[in-house]
Formats: sequence, C-alpha cells, structure tokens
Amino acid sequence: MTELERAVEAALATVQDPEIRRPITDLGMVSSITENQSGKRPGHITVSILLTIVGCPLSTTIERDVTNAVRAVQGVTGIDVEVGVMSPEQRAELISSLKRRTIPFADPQSLTRVIGVASGKGGVGKSTVTVNLATGLAAQGFKVGVVDADVYGFSVPALMGLGQAKPTRVGELIMPPVAFGVKVISIGMFLDESRPIMWRGPMLHRALEQFLTDVHFGDLDFLLLDLPPGTGDIAISASQLLPGSELLVVTTPQSAAADVAQRAGEVTSLTGQKVIGVVENMSWMELPDGSRVSPFGEGGGQKVADALNVELLGSIPLESALRAGGDEGTPVVIGDPGSPAAQALMAISQKIAVAPRGLSGRRLGVQPL
Repeated sequence: MTELERAVEAALATVQDPEIRRPITDLGMVSSITENQSGKRPGHITVSILLTIVGCPLSTTIERDVTNAVRAVQGVTGIDVEVGVMSPEQRAELISSLKRRTIPFADPQSLTRVIGVASGKGGVGKSTVTVNLATGLAAQGFKVGVVDADVYGFSVPALMGLGQAKPTRVGELIMPPVAFGVKVISIGMFLDESRPIMWRGPMLHRALEQFLTDVHFGDLDFLLLDLPPGTGDIAISASQLLPGSELLVVTTPQSAAADVAQRAGEVTSLTGQKVIGVVENMSWMELPDGSRVSPFGEGGGQKVADALNVELLGSIPLESALRAGGDEGTPVVIGDPGSPAAQALMAISQKIAVAPRGLSGRRLGVQPL
C-alpha cells in the first residue's frame, strides 16, 4: 500500500455507516483503495465500497461521505467511488460480528442507562416527554436510543418526524431509523398504522424482546422506553427483560392523574426497579398578560414525588409550541429551544444526564488482591 493509499484508508476510518453507526473500515465495507500510478493521473484514487444490501436506502449518503473524506486528504487530485454489494458470505460475517443472542442492556456490566418513562394513565403527555428528553440528551452529546414500547398506542415515530420511515434489515438484524441523533424503533414502523393492534400478553412480550435483541442500537449512553400507561403486560415484561432499568414517572397536576401515577411508581417495589424522579406536565398556562392559570390544578407532581420519596425533576408548562412540535415531528427542544416548555424539558434532561447511577447489584469486573 502506498503512502497516499494509507492516508486515504485513515480518512475512510472517519466515515460511519449511517445506520450501523460504525466506521465503514471496521465493517468490511471498503473493498479496495487504489492509487493511479500510471503517471497520467497522479494522485487519483479509486475506492471500492461494498454496501450491506442491494438497494441500500442510504447508499447516496455513504458515497457522498466517502467522496468528501477522500477529497480532504492532502495529495488526492481526484476520486472515483465504485459501489458494489457484499457477498452472502461477507454479509453473514458482518451479521455475526454485530449480532448478540442476549439483550445487551440487561448485562449488569452494561454502561447504558435504561430509563422507562411511565404514567398511571394515558393523556398526560408521556410520549412527548420521552422524545423531548431523548433529543435533549442527544443534543448534549450522548448516544441515545428510544424504544416505543406503547404497542397499542404508538406515537413516537410521528413525534420524531419518522412517520414513513422503515428500518433496514440486514439478515436477521434490524437497523433503527435515526432522527435528531436518536435511534428509534417502534411497532408502528412494521404495521399498517391505520389498523388496530389486537395482541395478547405473550405477543406483546415477544415484540419487546425482539426490539431489545434484534435491533442493532450499538453502544448507547441512554435507552429510553416509552411505556404504555398503567402496570400491565409491557411494564411487567420490561422489568423482567431489563432488571436494572429505572423509571421516570410522568403526571399532570390533577389529583386523579397523580393518584394513578403514584401506583405506577410504587410497582417498582415489586419489580426491584428504581424511580429516578417525577415530571409534572401541563403544569400551567401563561396568558397574554403574563399571568398564569392552572387548568389542571396544582401540586400533583410534588404529591407523587413525596409519596415515592424522589425528586420532582421539573414542571412543564402547557403551551402551543409543545403541541405544534409534536404535530410537525420536531421535538420542541429542537424546533423552539427558547420556549418555556423546551427550557423546562432541557433542564430535566440535564438533571438526568448528571444523576449518579447506583452500583448495587452490578459486577465491577475487578478481583481482590
């Protein structure tokens, strides 16, 4: 390999597959790098790239990123990118290197914080809180994934602007779509969203298990689960499949919502999980004259936090920017970061980011002398 070819190889190591989120050089996607040495085109480089599947939806992105990376190498005067497809053997080797037979986030040594976002009842804005906290964490530089575990009432794809997005399959592996730096998976990406889902407990459990085993999230700092309301099958399955997960409870100030939210948090005494805090949504509405009105009452969030002996992490106002962001598929912390709701949600995500993680029950991988 010539000196220029080695420099190009180093540059290609900075190019990531947009779905797998690992360097293409690590994934065996760079077939060859050739410098023209005939003297007719000095410094001209030909790079051969192998896509994982025929018709890869992001092939244009990969080709563009490869071209830009190679052009930036000193001494390169031109580039040709040849695009091919991996052989079945090459694809099988890639899948084998990526696939895990167990749930990686269930390993006590996993560094990923798994947080289930729960509520006692529907309609409190739990999914909206989930996607805004996820994008808020991603905006801080963390690697974040979201599992839309609310199988019957999935809404995360629409809230993240992924209404028509479909995961890419590479063999048995599923590559989740990415929005605002967050990897997202939802049953809504596989089914006709206009048809109701009529599944019983075992099917719900299997769907969640498949999301956690077959979807390639890669290394994450945070994995957020948008749980369905209440303490039913999915909540129980999540606690069984992810025994080290934590819970964030969402409520409104209304007493009726707070009472059932408290029960959703108290279920952790049976599952062994930990509640990390409470978020109060729709806390107040600011009027044009600057005064505030509380359409859903006051104090529900603090009531739940006191009952669960945890912190009220924040109160989110009721405002049109939050609703509009959800309808447009752009979380308010990204679309309107100066709004009061966005600032409240970002402050909550910052608290979550710096919250200490307990070591109880975790293997530290050290041996006594």
